[in-house]
Amino acid sequence: MNVFFAFFISLLISSSVFSNSYNIFGFGIYDIKFDGSESNQTSDFRYERRLDKSILDIGPEEDNFFFLKPFFGLEYTGDSASYFTTGIYLEDNIGQLLQGKDSKYFFTPSFGVGYYNDGSGKKLGNEIQFRTTLEFSYELKNKNRIGISFGHISNANLGDKNPGVEIISLSYQLPY
Repeated sequence: MNVFFAFFISLLISSSVFSNSYNIFGFGIYDIKFDGSESNQTSDFRYERRLDKSILDIGPEEDNFFFLKPFFGLEYTGDSASYFTTGIYLEDNIGQLLQGKDSKYFFTPSFGVGYYNDGSGKKLGNEIQFRTTLEFSYELKNKNRIGISFGHISNANLGDKNPGVEIISLSYQLPY
């Protein structure tokens, strides 16, 4: 675990490797439930670095419409649970997608996998967890963005139990 942590920190401070990326700072509610069932709600703090280097282009060569890009990050809850994650995301300008011209609105779905330590928080049934997130953001005049996202963390039935959690959060995104 210490080697993984040292590697993660070195990635965070290496600016020349990750030019044109975004630093995302999020705050939200962890284990939110919409069906009235019991939950262990607490605060959720998230840092994510989204890299602007496409690892896979999807679509015809003359008009690639999806560019899968890598991200890595960490989440920490008010119950001392932590989650170190890495994965892929795609970012789509909603105006370009719907009307063929750029707008200030973006849609960013992502999928990741990572290491989860439950601290004194909700037991998710395994240390390996998967996260899917849907995010909508708005680009400000200074190129920073504000966003809202809905995410789900689950062990995909790798463990004896798989309660999963839902997270809703607001984010502030800074180009790097």
